[in-house]
Amino acid sequence: MPPAVRLLEVDDSNWRAVAAIAPREDQTRFVSSVPYYLCLCHFEKDWHPLAIEADGHVAGHVMWAIDESDGSTWLGGLVVDRGSQGRGIGRAAVTAFIDRFSASGHANIALSYLPDNVAARSLYTSMGFVETGEMEDDEVVARYRF
Repeated sequence: MPPAVRLLEVDDSNWRAVAAIAPREDQTRFVSSVPYYLCLCHFEKDWHPLAIEADGHVAGHVMWAIDESDGSTWLGGLVVDRGSQGRGIGRAAVTAFIDRFSASGHANIALSYLPDNVAARSLYTSMGFVETGEMEDDEVVARYRF
């Protein structure tokens, strides 16, 4: 049974736990560090961080942004802590993300990943994301249409 997952605003009560999230060593080439993502959200203002809470504790990070030019909600910076992986938290977090933004009035959810990130491609494809042929820097873009 997948864990109960909630997406929470990052605030004074949980930012330290979020900043401590770290992927497995073999995943570090696919994601930036969570402290980097938190700084990106703080200083660039387009991105907004969310804590992934699983079974009552912080188990990951994800962030979102709105692209006003095409009406997309972007999902980025998804990192599940190495000690919490293998329990379906990533899938549950993406499902919670889709649920959270499905009624937002935006056209779709977009995300990107490196072409050789087989785990990300497999997860997102199995959840209904479709690669569009677009690229974001050196990453493949996939979209989930409501």
